[in-house]
Parts: sequence; C-alpha cells; structure tokens
Amino acid sequence: MEITIGVRNVQREITLESTQSPDEVLAAVDKALTDSASLVLEDDKGRHVVVPAGALGYVELGPAEQRRVGFGLV
Repeated sequence: MEITIGVRNVQREITLESTQSPDEVLAAVDKALTDSASLVLEDDKGRHVVVPAGALGYVELGPAEQRRVGFGLV
C-alpha cells in the first residue's frame, strides 16, 4: 500500500510503500495524535519512518497495489 505523509512547513511529501494494512496505519496515526507521540511506520524494505505528531499535516493511504508498467512482468 502506498502511504503519503504531508509534513507541516515542508513542501515535499514523504511517500513510502508499506505492507501494513490500512487499519494498522490508521491505528498508528490515531495513537500518535492522541498521545502526542511520533508516528512510526515501516516500509516494505524494513526501514522505519518517524514523524513527530506535531509536524503531521496529513496522511493519505493509496491503493493496496499499484499497477506496474514494463516488459516481462507477469
């Protein structure tokens, strides 16, 4: 699933691919905002993205799987 995070006062968005379910991501965002803690998400390569809750502008959840373009894909 593609996740896009908007950070306040920063023009660029953070975009990552994650294997987490939408419910897991929404729970993590809700917990970070409720507890004024950092939002911690893991991408599909095992890296962690940490964003302070006070800096969150928005979190957008994309489709579960993007269509791939190219030759040799089955």
